[in-house]
Amino acid sequence: MQRATPELANPFLSAEFAMSVGRFRPDARVAVLRDGQSVTGFFPYQKRLLGLGVPICGWLTPCQGLIHAPGFEWDTRELLGECRLSAWQFDNLITSQQAFKPYHADVALVPVIDLTDGFEAYYANVWEKSPRFCRELARRTRKLAREAGELRIEADARDADALRTLLAWKSEQYRRTSHVDRFERPWLVGLLDTLLANHGDYVSGVLSVLYAGDEPVAAQFGLRAEDLFVGWFTGYDPRFRRYSPGLIQLMKTAEQLAATGIQVIDMGSGAKNYYKETLKSRDTSVARGIATGRSVLGAAHRVRNASRLWAATTIHRRPGLHHAADQMLRGTGIARRTYGRLLCAW
Repeated sequence: MQRATPELANPFLSAEFAMSVGRFRPDARVAVLRDGQSVTGFFPYQKRLLGLGVPICGWLTPCQGLIHAPGFEWDTRELLGECRLSAWQFDNLITSQQAFKPYHADVALVPVIDLTDGFEAYYANVWEKSPRFCRELARRTRKLAREAGELRIEADARDADALRTLLAWKSEQYRRTSHVDRFERPWLVGLLDTLLANHGDYVSGVLSVLYAGDEPVAAQFGLRAEDLFVGWFTGYDPRFRRYSPGLIQLMKTAEQLAATGIQVIDMGSGAKNYYKETLKSRDTSVARGIATGRSVLGAAHRVRNASRLWAATTIHRRPGLHHAADQMLRGTGIARRTYGRLLCAW
């Protein structure tokens, strides 16, 4: 089904990902849709309190949707009823599925790197668009090599210790920026270990590490499905911040992945920044919102979600308000619990 429909060909919609999450999350489910004896689709989700459903792996999942046979159509309310859900909330839903479109509250752009014509053709386009950026990145690359050691990229490391180093960098970043440390949850660490060990015919965990000499300075973990790579967690050693090691790692990884057949790198739907806008080839899109059934609980979830989405959207679209809210939340300590959900969930 994933190979037959390009929009579904994402590793986070794969059976391998759902089964890996299921090893660590007892509330993980996959509904199997049938037409007579034929299987027509799969709907991965997690069930929470009061009949609320969320994507499998919750808000960590960068791609969400229903996996289905070509041409298959479904009724969303019937789907929720059969799953015994009063509502299903999403934040990175593929936008092409017609049955969910009435429930879209907002749509965001996702920057991608297009390597279809190879890395050299891609980078030539970046240079033409932003020569100053490219010259500065090249200068920092030379400076890092000169001052820290010869650079090398291991684009598909199978090293659990290197993964632990990346998680330690991310934990330090979360603490420094008053975010919840996601890796305090043992199940997430176990999930990443499992995915790193997965090297299947369709989906593989990919850990890319940039070394200066023998020392790791930046890394990225994500999933690959055939010719698509989706980045998930990135980090770098803060001691090397002035060299922009994350950008160096991304460019060197893209070059290596292109040589192995990767045609698209999905950079994720996080907050826009100058670097993503500079390096992207084009955009795709994802939606957030909530699909609800006919029950009173469904209506309650819809009202609650609408209020939260309005607040988050309003804050994001007004930089001054975003900055004020950011400072207030960080100053009071509330950010550690809510910042990721309200201001950074998108």
